[in-house]
Amino acid sequence: MIGHKVGFLSCCILLAGCDNSDSTSISEQMGPSPKLDQPSAFLIPPISVPDKAAWPEGQQPRVAAGLKIESIAENLAHPRMVYRLPNNDILVAESNAPSSEATTTPKQLISGLVKKNSGKGDKGGNRITLLRKDSAGHWQQHVFIQNLNSPFGLVLVGDQLYVADADALLVFPYQSGETSIANQGRVLADLPSTINHHWTKSLTVSPDGSKLYVGVGSNSNITENGLEAEYRRANILEIDRQSGASRIYASGLRNPTGVAFDPTTHQLWAIVNERDEIGANLVPDYLTQVKEGGFYGWPYSYFGQHVDRRVQPPAPDKVASALVPDYALSSHVAPLGMQFAQGSRLPGFAPQGVFISEHGSWNRKPLNGYRVSYVQFSQGKPVGQPKTVVEGFVSNDQKQLYGAPVGLTLDNQGALIIADDVGNHVWRVSAAQ
Repeated sequence: MIGHKVGFLSCCILLAGCDNSDSTSISEQMGPSPKLDQPSAFLIPPISVPDKAAWPEGQQPRVAAGLKIESIAENLAHPRMVYRLPNNDILVAESNAPSSEATTTPKQLISGLVKKNSGKGDKGGNRITLLRKDSAGHWQQHVFIQNLNSPFGLVLVGDQLYVADADALLVFPYQSGETSIANQGRVLADLPSTINHHWTKSLTVSPDGSKLYVGVGSNSNITENGLEAEYRRANILEIDRQSGASRIYASGLRNPTGVAFDPTTHQLWAIVNERDEIGANLVPDYLTQVKEGGFYGWPYSYFGQHVDRRVQPPAPDKVASALVPDYALSSHVAPLGMQFAQGSRLPGFAPQGVFISEHGSWNRKPLNGYRVSYVQFSQGKPVGQPKTVVEGFVSNDQKQLYGAPVGLTLDNQGALIIADDVGNHVWRVSAAQ
């Protein structure tokens, strides 16, 4: 029986590994008006994830001209999100999908096994580690909070530290300088956690500190688990910081893995992972300003009014109201972290813009993403083509995966801090001079 299962799996992976690229170039899929191919149908969706390989001795990610990179932490347990505290300590959320994540389709079984082989499915630490630079310039690691449930989003407001677990928004008392928190914290608000197809909960705070915003991903690709499984999913929740009362701020965002306010315009922005299984160049993941009450298409349509005919019954009224995202990042780059560049000191990258980590998807061959990119802003809107800040996470032949970027933050010297969940490092990128 085991042999039959392995044989079937191998066959599925071989079928899925066929090149599904088509005529549209990646560059044509970037910007406010991406070129969209016609959707395709697959018996088994294309699956392509390189095998995990440790960073070779002396090798590290490559950076753009004028920059340098160094590792400030290693041997972590799947570091996903990073957050700088006012005293320049760096918090690292070490996590992966909760054990309660359900496998509801054959595709999920196959892709889960492949992702595990890549290192993307490695067990997370379910903790937060604090990194502190000592007088000798070395970064020391301290276990800061333990026994969490797949933590992801982090934000400090005054003396209150908020942690977005897979199932709840927690709040902990914080004192500057401490290297651990023994307090168990309290639940400010429950978060949707059934099935947990998309488990990450991104988090930010409003400029006035009164509201918290949580990105909640869908429980499926395109509602194959039923609409009842999507209750308060695929949206951004607004949560009152005092009472914990919540409401849906914006909807139809399949998986909003990063949320942040533009420090100049004070507008809320998000990065979103779009749907899979209809082609190498469908659907572009995107960066967009999030409008209060806005609907962004999922599951009924993508990039505005492009109808996804797999979703039944259709909802033409919803499609007609779908907003077009501001900026396409191209298909299947899987953005997982964003950081506005104000305060950065990286030469060649203006402070009016945003850094985005592209974790890479299992649903595209040839691969796309696996880098940290930068999108410049002009008059409060993204413009031009993205620029590569950091790359080299995957081998040139695309068979070995050394690392994959996730969370981003800036330290107090304007350097970019990057969580690498496959390589289990935290990297620091700064000016070469």
